Amino acid sequence: MSKRPNIIFITADQHRGDCFGFEGRKVKTPHLDQLAREGTHFSTCITSNPVCQPARASIVTGLLPATHGVSDNGIDLDPALGEKGFGGALTASGYNTALIGKAHFATAHTFAPTGTAECRDSMDKYDADWFGPYMGFGYVELVVEGHNLHLPMEPPNGQHYDRWYYADGHGEAKNKAYASNVGPDTKDAPQTWHSGLPVAWHNSSWVADRTIARINEAEKDDEPFFIWASFPDPHHPFDCPLPWSLLHRPEDVDLPEHRTLDLENRPWWHRNSLEGKPEIRADLAEFREKFSRTPVMDDDQLREVIANYYGMISLIDHNVGRIMAELSRLDLDDNTIIIYSADHGDWLGDHGLLLKGPMLYDGLLRVGCILRGPGIPAGKRVADPVSNLDFAATILDYADAAPLMEMHSQSMRDLIEQDDAHREFAYNEWDLRPSRSGVALELRTVRTRTHRLSLDQISGVGELYDLENDPDEMINLFDSADHASLRKSLEAMIALRPQDARKVPLEQIGMA
Repeated sequence: MSKRPNIIFITADQHRGDCFGFEGRKVKTPHLDQLAREGTHFSTCITSNPVCQPARASIVTGLLPATHGVSDNGIDLDPALGEKGFGGALTASGYNTALIGKAHFATAHTFAPTGTAECRDSMDKYDADWFGPYMGFGYVELVVEGHNLHLPMEPPNGQHYDRWYYADGHGEAKNKAYASNVGPDTKDAPQTWHSGLPVAWHNSSWVADRTIARINEAEKDDEPFFIWASFPDPHHPFDCPLPWSLLHRPEDVDLPEHRTLDLENRPWWHRNSLEGKPEIRADLAEFREKFSRTPVMDDDQLREVIANYYGMISLIDHNVGRIMAELSRLDLDDNTIIIYSADHGDWLGDHGLLLKGPMLYDGLLRVGCILRGPGIPAGKRVADPVSNLDFAATILDYADAAPLMEMHSQSMRDLIEQDDAHREFAYNEWDLRPSRSGVALELRTVRTRTHRLSLDQISGVGELYDLENDPDEMINLFDSADHASLRKSLEAMIALRPQDARKVPLEQIGMA
């Protein structure tokens, strides 16, 4: 390329790696399917951590959670470290950088005001003309949270989406419409309804609107641009707006084969994470138990959840299509790389579970990973395991930008461009504090093409699954004598983790 490429990095929150039309699920994603046909997709891309803040901190810094210190939600990324991530490196190299949408590098629900741009008790300290810089990105327009368990905050609180949402004076009417179930009965499915909020006011539409506006501003400059378009959906609650919530009929969706809790066959922490008492402030403990733990559902309720979740994905897909169309209209396709992925997945009924937690089944662990652009082969599928940790190095590689610090992130460019390049495993780690379920865990996971091993380093208990012959992860081989050699080799992969973890944990300053 004679000119460094523009890069559009698009992420969703809690979008499973199999929930694309091209992956075979009954979800309508025509634009993402097109992106995969015209580019390269990785079928074994996992998250570096299965919850939002650690995963996003790893994406931006290229470091593993135990090193950057954001080992769970409720722990803030150190700005001095965040500014040395790939956003700061791109900015330093001459890129016009922007982040539009959900950042979640800092905690929204805190025990006390923290002063960050994402703290609900500090946002009133940020003027209406504040647009960054933030964590290395030169320009930002933020959706804080965006999942609508909590409605947009009225100014002077809130950030860019909140101010826009209330600016026309109709905020009260929007909130009433949002909370109304204006579609068919959802059969008491948990956190599920057909939102009456008009799509034009939805944050998925806003993220695409503002991304398109930023593309038009940035393309006027001589320097290349980078834009991270970060959608807050399809994260729960399952509140897709009409008419998108009606796009997939509940009776037509695909249910998981095994959708009942089978805790007696699982490591001890599976049950404990669902039944243990969070050691956290009483109101936050009640919230975690009510909204963050899997409910018991019958098949009809699960169908309602999945249909609504699919609708949220299709609305994101529609907005991805709008972004793609704008790049084409501006004649930028030939020098723009598009990347699509997510921070983590969702169990979505697998093993009777919903949402996320320390049961690292593939539906939660695996995320989508699609790249399209100059030099990227069309229609290629890469099965080698990679991680969303690797986006930092990949983006810097294609941008010909030098990192500002050493990273664990590895560029995927060789796997994209060379058929003889291979990678053996991808790695995930999660240190849970007693604030989750009353007990600490140090979970370490490796994912190869064919197997997944998860190990709690405190108790020594683990689980091992043969994903080729047992894709639903029903038979735990961890203590199988016939698989002792395999287990040993996978544990050796865990031991390869660089010895640079923080010695002193960062303070937990909130919940999420």
